[in-house]
Amino acid sequence: MQAGALVQVYTDGTVLVTHGGVEMGQGLHTKVAQVAASFFNIPLSSVFISETSTDKVPNASPTAASASSDLYGAAVLDACQQIKARMEPEASRGTYNSFAELAQACYLKRVDLSAHGFYATPDIGFDWATGKGSPFLYFTYGAAFAEVEVDTLTGDFHTRTADIVMDLGFSINPAIDIGQIEGAFIQGLGWVALEELKWGDAYHKWIQPGHLFTCGPGSYKIPCVNDIPLNFKVSLLKGVPNPKVIHSSKAVGEPPFFLGSAVLFAIKDAIFAARSEEGYPDWFPLDNPATPERIRMACVDFITKKFADVYFRPNLSI
Repeated sequence: MQAGALVQVYTDGTVLVTHGGVEMGQGLHTKVAQVAASFFNIPLSSVFISETSTDKVPNASPTAASASSDLYGAAVLDACQQIKARMEPEASRGTYNSFAELAQACYLKRVDLSAHGFYATPDIGFDWATGKGSPFLYFTYGAAFAEVEVDTLTGDFHTRTADIVMDLGFSINPAIDIGQIEGAFIQGLGWVALEELKWGDAYHKWIQPGHLFTCGPGSYKIPCVNDIPLNFKVSLLKGVPNPKVIHSSKAVGEPPFFLGSAVLFAIKDAIFAARSEEGYPDWFPLDNPATPERIRMACVDFITKKFADVYFRPNLSI
């Protein structure tokens, strides 16, 4: 992975940053602006972000795999370091009360206040043919606890509590990162418990063969406000810097997604308790997603036993 950035300092002390990443609500622009503001020791309000454009920063890597803050933050830092090195001789010759005064003085001395930064992720390389090498620079870790309540008569469930701890190194912006963790967990919850794909096949003859039936909000259920845990807690692990990337941080966004599986395992534990009361305290099948239909049929009672075996496994449609 590689990244480029263009940083320009103006005589009024403001900074314009252009980078190759795409802001899609994940807070990338904010984090990149923080890197420049922190480096030049100026307010965040003095840093402006220009929208991504290939006429400014060409050949950008995809904004994917939660790695964009690492990549573009480091590219911006590289450009800032170049500019600061050019400003240093003038800064050492006089006393300036503000960054704007220094920028103006450097301009009058014909110092270039624009720089292109570049960053390439080091120490990675993987040979898929031999299975040797390191495809990743580091790993992001997390743990989640979930408590659910299952209605054994209808198969409905509610997540009463979710408690998450994530190792994000020294987070660049904890407010953004906690929001990303919450969003990824809820997306994972939808994946394990709500979002079932139904295709036209031998088991779904009422759908045209090869066509997806669950292609809209009327038939495809994504998480909503009622699916958010009633008691939702997220904490970041303290004192665990990650020196391999910008500001000792770690990637966030996709990593917490699988923590949503805690909800699936909690649902299965609840069903196990219900089955044990009916005299079946042993293994039973429960596929992902654990939809109300699958939960209800797994909760064995005198009603379900009239129609299905106690180890009934509904046909998967994914």
